[in-house]
Amino acid sequence: MATTKRLLDATARELATYTRAQKLAAIRGNEGRTLASEMIATAAPLVHDVSNPELAASQGADLLILNVFDVDAPAVMGLPDVAPDGVVREVRRLTGRLVAVNLEPVDPEADLGAAADFAGATAPGRLATPANARRAAALGVDAIVLTGNPGAGVTNAALARATASVREAVGEDVILVVGKMHASGSVGEAGAGIVDDAIIAEFVAAGADVVLLPAPGTVPGCHEAQVRDWVAAAHRAGALTMTAVGTSQEGADVDTIRRIALMAKMTGTDIHHLGDCGYYGITLPENLVAYSMTIRGRRHTYRRMAMSIAR
Repeated sequence: MATTKRLLDATARELATYTRAQKLAAIRGNEGRTLASEMIATAAPLVHDVSNPELAASQGADLLILNVFDVDAPAVMGLPDVAPDGVVREVRRLTGRLVAVNLEPVDPEADLGAAADFAGATAPGRLATPANARRAAALGVDAIVLTGNPGAGVTNAALARATASVREAVGEDVILVVGKMHASGSVGEAGAGIVDDAIIAEFVAAGADVVLLPAPGTVPGCHEAQVRDWVAAAHRAGALTMTAVGTSQEGADVDTIRRIALMAKMTGTDIHHLGDCGYYGITLPENLVAYSMTIRGRRHTYRRMAMSIAR
């Protein structure tokens, strides 16, 4: 088997042949220079005739995360005509990037604070069930993100349970990213209490490859030192981390984005995430570029933007 390249250097053709273990090694080899962009699959494209995944890839994103994606009715707005079962593979074909989908382990026992049904979070095809995970894997995803949208009522206990059942369902073929980027509706798991070392270890023991955490400065009380400790706990347990900007600050000014990027880099995180609501549906393109410039400089930013998917 050929040597795995770091993600910065891997071409689209090379990446298409990588196993789950190789993809994780490629991310680890990037040393904190992997950029994820989340987009709402059902939102109209920011550029009317180009899909949001294509737009994010053109701005340097390495991992494309489809939110509000229903595995029972797969669709991404702005794609060419393609059968539902071919949607994820079409995103991969057009972009040459890793593709993930969100599934939500909604907890009926969650201590909900305020109602906020984020575009039908409890739709059956969006829930984090073993059947939906198998369906996502069959659609061709590289990763499944177990997390919660605003007000969904996702708790850490539900995330841990879902991680174990989803890992059993998909086996070793799919990367699992697990965690919350904000309270997701749980009053008791908000702010600096969103997670702790024990639950991080529980996620990893249940099968998480990557632990999702709020980026510093995005959730009240989640400062750089706090998030750095969480990142270290995940690394000790053997997992990678993804620090997320999931509080609409993906639509903030460029200076704010650069500050968050540097703080997140200093935590030691492996993947940097920008959310789906710059306006609605995707991070502002200029913020993707600014974040990329901050964590990996012009050379790798322009290279990632310019490299043809035909290579």
